[in-house]
Amino acid sequence: MRIFVPKEVYPGETRVAIAPGGVSKLAKLGAEVEVEKGIGAGINWTDEDYEKAGARLSADRTQSLKEAELILRVRKPPIEEAGDLRAAVIHVSLLDPFNEEKLVRRLAESQVTAISMEMIPRVTVSQPMDVLSSQANLVGYEAVILAAAGINRILPMMTTAAGTIKPLRMFVIGVGVAGLQAIATGRRLGAWVEAFDTRPVVEDQVKSLGAKFVKLDLGETGETAGGYAKPLTPEQLQKQRELMAEHVALADIVITAAQVFGRKAPVIITSEMVRRMRPGSVVVDTAIETGGNVEGAIRDQEVNLNGVKIIGFSNLAGRVAGHASEMYSNNLCAFVQYFWNKETKNFGLDLNHEILKSCVVTHGGQIVNETIKKAYGAAEG
Repeated sequence: MRIFVPKEVYPGETRVAIAPGGVSKLAKLGAEVEVEKGIGAGINWTDEDYEKAGARLSADRTQSLKEAELILRVRKPPIEEAGDLRAAVIHVSLLDPFNEEKLVRRLAESQVTAISMEMIPRVTVSQPMDVLSSQANLVGYEAVILAAAGINRILPMMTTAAGTIKPLRMFVIGVGVAGLQAIATGRRLGAWVEAFDTRPVVEDQVKSLGAKFVKLDLGETGETAGGYAKPLTPEQLQKQRELMAEHVALADIVITAAQVFGRKAPVIITSEMVRRMRPGSVVVDTAIETGGNVEGAIRDQEVNLNGVKIIGFSNLAGRVAGHASEMYSNNLCAFVQYFWNKETKNFGLDLNHEILKSCVVTHGGQIVNETIKKAYGAAEG
């Protein structure tokens, strides 16, 4: 099977889909691996590194896309490249299918089997393939580093001859993978941390990291089968804002990481709440790519509101692209290895398998994913 890994063309994307070590893993399966020339230059992986690992270099991106049987990449393809793909090619990436209906339909028309790595179910066997978790870990870490760099004080308590410095207060909202890593990173740096999530089940996880769990009575809440928070009603969301306002006002750093899978991120921090914070405080909105949790946050900008910095940088994982690429490469390799047919030396496309049933979006000229069809509001074929 011929596998091609192109360079990323999505604006601002610094990550790479496959590491040289990943090439070695795929080559050992018997795959013919081809990467676009210069693919790893941004993170100091040379073409020679890839060649030593067993990859061929491609200087003709379009031709390689047309000839590949399996394409691996980080982001969704540009819609104009859909016509360059051969029929029945398997295309694996972060597809963003809920927000890319036009692209998904174009891929279906081109007879592409499009696999969305975001849609891989969170079951035990698929943990090594869980891209959302691997990248969210880095997002949580980087959010705290940005906050620490953006505030004009230090995070830990420090006792010196010149006096005692109190630890900064950090409030983390949304205790998924990113939120938990933000808590852990904040605690390592010495901050006093408290956290909130609509799912009471995460209280023990918060406490195990040495942080305080903020309990707010919002009525009936919970999580989906995939471990994501269920959407709140408008009344619950308003009550959440009112109850949280006091904790936000006391915080020196606020990290928001509240996301609802497949939907726009809820706005949970209003401008009025930010105005109640002390000047010099910092808010980092890690959900900016899906709409943002903070009113007034602007994608890829740092906004100043009443002396409070609101950081809305997208692709936080891409700011630590070396490790992000290694982890993403490991996820992709685990995915390909799991479904690899050793006899035919091909990717085994069993659409009845629970993992593929969840993450294959288009196949055979149709949109085949039930979740995505429902999201588009139409029954396909």
